[in-house]
Amino acid sequence: MKIKRILVSQPKPVDSKSPYYEMAEANNVKLEFRPFIHVEGVTAKDFRKQRVDILAHTGVVFTSKVAIDHYFRLCEELRVSVPDTMHYFCISEQVALYLQKFIVYRKRKIFHATGKFPELVDLLKKHKEEKFLLPLSNIHKQENLDVLDANGLNYTKAFFYNTVSSDLSDINTDDFDAFIFFSPQGIASLGENFPNFVQGEKIIGCFGATTAQAVHDAGLRLDIEAPTATAPSMPMAIDQFVKKYNKEHKS
Repeated sequence: MKIKRILVSQPKPVDSKSPYYEMAEANNVKLEFRPFIHVEGVTAKDFRKQRVDILAHTGVVFTSKVAIDHYFRLCEELRVSVPDTMHYFCISEQVALYLQKFIVYRKRKIFHATGKFPELVDLLKKHKEEKFLLPLSNIHKQENLDVLDANGLNYTKAFFYNTVSSDLSDINTDDFDAFIFFSPQGIASLGENFPNFVQGEKIIGCFGATTAQAVHDAGLRLDIEAPTATAPSMPMAIDQFVKKYNKEHKS
């Protein structure tokens, strides 16, 4: 059987010229986009249990726009008035500019790296006098914290939001020939929502080494993997696989 319908575990692209749509049209396949995970904010009550004093810190480290949203949300719910003297350290310029949603950008001390965590660490090392607050999800990269520790940075980690499995009870997995994942949490959501899922001839693809490991750990067969030398993006990897697969399965 040919691959005709693919479920992509991400939000639907807003750009009508997305490579996903071009790939689907070129291969005559139908795509459905559905996030397998979503973010829920930590409540003010649960945040207090962490015993973190937001105002005891002189700088905040943001690694995503989501972290910014939930930092300022909790500050409002906790009635914490963030002083104008607070310094902000962001992983990228894009994340830094997002701060304009909450503060007067030009009147604040804002620093940013170029999107890579090691560069962000180098930036933080130039401000070792700061006491940093690091808003996190319950799902985060421990290796990043290990790097902060190794460099002797004075920081407090605090959970501002949680990454949880979405309710997918309205989905029939038999309607799809292929499933595409982008995080270990997405694989976990598959198992939670469909405990009786049997892969069989269904195709599973993923992006990233950690997601690939999660596929293997779940006892599933990984058919499509990105990035690779010939397919640096997920749409390219799907395109290459589907072309070959459908040519071999013409019935």
